[in-house]
Amino acid sequence: MTDTGSGAHPMDTSRPHSARMYDYFLGGKDNYPVDVAAAEQVTSLFPAVSAMARTNRAFMHRASRLLAERGVRQFLDIGTGIPTRPNLHQIVQGIAPEARVVYADNDPIVLRHAEALLHSTPEGRTAYVQGDVREPGKIIAAARETLDFTRPIALSLVALLHLVGDEDMPAMILRRLLRPLPPGSYVTLSHATGDFDPQTWERVVEVYRKGGTAAQVRSRAEFSAFFTGLELLDPGVVLAAEWHPGLGERQGGTEIPLYVGTGRKP
Repeated sequence: MTDTGSGAHPMDTSRPHSARMYDYFLGGKDNYPVDVAAAEQVTSLFPAVSAMARTNRAFMHRASRLLAERGVRQFLDIGTGIPTRPNLHQIVQGIAPEARVVYADNDPIVLRHAEALLHSTPEGRTAYVQGDVREPGKIIAAARETLDFTRPIALSLVALLHLVGDEDMPAMILRRLLRPLPPGSYVTLSHATGDFDPQTWERVVEVYRKGGTAAQVRSRAEFSAFFTGLELLDPGVVLAAEWHPGLGERQGGTEIPLYVGTGRKP
């Protein structure tokens, strides 16, 4: 297990945390009453939120599988969340046992469960970084202990950038994460949108912001801008259900307001 060097963060159960709310949406038990209360508020506003969480996870599985089949053997997953099987390393090491995976998250409860993320195949390796995406340099420095930055790396920020407000300059964060990755690396993103029901999503965002999470949904154009300078894989920026549905499990339909995409660094 690898740490960023910043030390363990104390568990704060007085405010909801997005990772624990996501765990609740997926039917998990690693959450606290404050997380449940906030998650139920979101559910009352957008009843399909649990289906959206499952749709997002199914997309992560398909994208990781596709990149492993394309020959990628190194993965950096930021915003990992509380482990839910199958985890990313189980997907990619099922295709390439020698694959290496580094997970990163900023919720101490994920650190408690990190052992589940470290059960690598004998040929491969997994590691966990306790770190915040808003400090990309620390995450990259820790990831270097496990990953070879002279070979392609698949960066994953799945359902993460909609938890980073414009005030924290998410596009700049993404560029700082991509800069040290060699050509031929990839980035996979998914992002909630208010394009189809802006009023509801304004209220959902307010629940997160009141809990201390700088949530922000974005339009298709705003999400697409994150891929500037990258080569988008087919079918480009689409709703999650439309992204390579033939690659395996698929959850949800076109009513799930979640944009996704994978780009290649030229």
